[in-house]
Amino acid sequence: MTPSVSPKHLLLRTAETLLIAACGGLAFALIGFPAGLVSGALLTVAAVALMGRPMTVPLSLARVISVLVGISLGAVVTPETLHGIAAFPLSIAVLTGATVCMIMATTAYLRRVHGWDAQSAVLGASPGALAQVMTLSADCGADLRAIAIVQVMRVVLLTVGIPAGLALFGLSASGVGAPGAVAAGGSLAQLAILVVVSTATAFAMLKLRLPGGLIFGAMISSGFLHGGGFIQSALPSWLVSVAVIGVGAVTGSRFANTDPRTLLRYLGAAFGSFAVAITIAFCFVLLLTTLLSVRVADAVVAFSPGAQDTMMVLALSLHLDPIFVGAHHLARFVLVSLSLPFLLRRARKTLPPAAGERPPRTRVPFED
Repeated sequence: MTPSVSPKHLLLRTAETLLIAACGGLAFALIGFPAGLVSGALLTVAAVALMGRPMTVPLSLARVISVLVGISLGAVVTPETLHGIAAFPLSIAVLTGATVCMIMATTAYLRRVHGWDAQSAVLGASPGALAQVMTLSADCGADLRAIAIVQVMRVVLLTVGIPAGLALFGLSASGVGAPGAVAAGGSLAQLAILVVVSTATAFAMLKLRLPGGLIFGAMISSGFLHGGGFIQSALPSWLVSVAVIGVGAVTGSRFANTDPRTLLRYLGAAFGSFAVAITIAFCFVLLLTTLLSVRVADAVVAFSPGAQDTMMVLALSLHLDPIFVGAHHLARFVLVSLSLPFLLRRARKTLPPAAGERPPRTRVPFED
């Protein structure tokens, strides 16, 4: 259990975390690193957390950040963007095949190469859905620390690697795609309506326990208002940048209370399983872009096995199609959430022990 912290100390820890995130994000952005705000914030906060500093972002602030990101994503939707929805059923079918292959291949890798038990391997192989995975890990007595490190390192590698890889091949622009405060024809009254409606929808989705409900709820309302031409206003660019940095801080703070030696112990499994998953994802991206006229950058982020919130921020930062990316990550989350209990039961009953299989090393939660 994490000891209780006084409001004053919590405020100071939060301010320190956000200041470090801002410095890292701005430094990466200034040197021209693609999606530098989120990548730099994540890496610097994670590094400082591993040095022993108590990095933290309170849940209430993390929720505000999610709503702001959702509103920003919806603001880039246009009527033309919505026309691409017709291609979603086929691309989601391809995504389903990619997800199944990723889980199977990564599970086999973790069991045979690193000797994980069957259930821990299935949970470590599951793309995205970290909260759901960790809950199931605790219920079935799996190796929580190992699974969390593998899952979070996958997000870190994707957050840093995807923008750099896309920029290397000239597939996307760098920088933060932050729309202006009030576009042509917009007004402060429209901006107020946008914020109120999007926030209400976001918290309604949260109450319904929809995974990623805050981001998706705000994005749906904002996308409807902008895509339908009802509103032209958008959030100020500086506020969008702050929200993007905040997402990096939230992800990086997950390394708080982690012993660097424990992290090093699991790095082989993290890097190896990431390599397996991303190779399969890219194979299916090639298949999808061959079958349909989908931009490679959109497909790469949509098929990447990362957390929904972070991948959505990458879509915003790299000027991608937020509807396409969001729909595919939501579809994969539903698929993984529904299939995981079945896969775990099957693993418990039918998978024989791997050669040299070891019992879970620790059962310490990967604390936020």
